[in-house]
Amino acid sequence: MANETRTLKVGDPAPDFTLRATGNSTFTLSEHRGKNVVLVFFPSAFSGVCSQQMPQVQDSKTRFNDPDMVIAGISVDNSWSQGAWAQQMGIDFPLLADFYPHGAVAEKYGVLHQAGIAERAIIGIDREGVVRYVDVSPKFTEIPDTGTCLAALKA
Repeated sequence: MANETRTLKVGDPAPDFTLRATGNSTFTLSEHRGKNVVLVFFPSAFSGVCSQQMPQVQDSKTRFNDPDMVIAGISVDNSWSQGAWAQQMGIDFPLLADFYPHGAVAEKYGVLHQAGIAERAIIGIDREGVVRYVDVSPKFTEIPDTGTCLAALKA
């Protein structure tokens, strides 16, 4: 696990953003100040590895059951496909569409792959909006452990 992306390192303020979310809503990072936020960047809804990863994230969320913890998934998919996928996978946390401008949030966070999709990464942000945890998977097939990030933010 690295403590940084191409643009962010642990200790940096997390860049604010607003994205469309599943459930026909929007998600603005700064509106969650006062809570720990875990951003789970993933390459593509309906893909094999992502379809293994998101149930693991859902299990971690359920296990930690912390009302002061917000988890959100982010990919460059549109919100309609994410919504269908979330329903199929039983995901109850918001999935955010970094669709237009394409990959702008992933780029801000230093996890936009040259192929135009988000890398598989977990970014933990504390109650004050500071990056406290970074785990970028070196391969698209390796799933980072969300539980480690949740435990680090809870400590």
